[in-house]
Amino acid sequence: MAEFSQTWTWYKGEWLEGNPPILGPRAHAFWQASTVFDGARYFEGVMPDLDRHCERINRSCKALAMNPTMKVGEIMELAAEGVKKFGGNAVYIRPTYWGLGSLNTVINVDPEDVEFGLTLFDAPMPAPDAGFTVTTTSFRRPSFETMPTNAKASGLYINNARCLKEAAAKGFDNAIVCDMMGNVAELATANFFIVKDGIVKTSVPNGSFLNGITRQRVIQLLRDAGETVVECTLTLDDCREADEMFSTGNYSKVVPITAFDDREYGHGPFAKKARDLYWDFAFKK
Repeated sequence: MAEFSQTWTWYKGEWLEGNPPILGPRAHAFWQASTVFDGARYFEGVMPDLDRHCERINRSCKALAMNPTMKVGEIMELAAEGVKKFGGNAVYIRPTYWGLGSLNTVINVDPEDVEFGLTLFDAPMPAPDAGFTVTTTSFRRPSFETMPTNAKASGLYINNARCLKEAAAKGFDNAIVCDMMGNVAELATANFFIVKDGIVKTSVPNGSFLNGITRQRVIQLLRDAGETVVECTLTLDDCREADEMFSTGNYSKVVPITAFDDREYGHGPFAKKARDLYWDFAFKK
């Protein structure tokens, strides 16, 4: 039986501890994958960009043809209430919508037959100098024409898992995933940046991956600090020739990539600067 860190879920007006059985086998989400989620963070007393994450979960819900039932402010209030249960520990905040279905809905989800839950669980932040290694993967990100890539949809993540398993089999922590055209999209678990000759570069959003909230924030912070950040088409060769790499994502925020295949980077200055700028932003809000 799986063991979980301390977990609380708000569902139908009450807080439930642990991993409550709230999804039945006839639910549309159980067998047709009509589930969307988002992730925010609480750490050291702050919840940076919580409003943006709560806005995006409602957009994701609509992208799967479901009508969200919660207002942004309501989700934010519940998150603030829930983090108090963790005694100041770092928490992952995960609002979720899922389709229930009915007698007349099998493939198509009923847009009004939707439920909401807010799950929070104890999840320590990585150390500032924690890094990870990446490699390539034979799997690719789908396009908007083939999957709802404009949503943070749970069904997309089985492909991410394939990428991670392939990377692990090669002895690496993560994978650089290309889009259907063969250009670099993102990592299996996060957006990422390369640095070449003092210029920060990241893949331009093209519909194959989410334009991450932490990604957008880091781009803004670096530009405001006088750095040049370019959103462009990147190839794997661009990555192989990079001077530095780092990732951005809600779960870990800003993390250095220490190696790409046999090329080692260590913890570069731009990763350090991006993380420092993000922490300054988080605590000045």
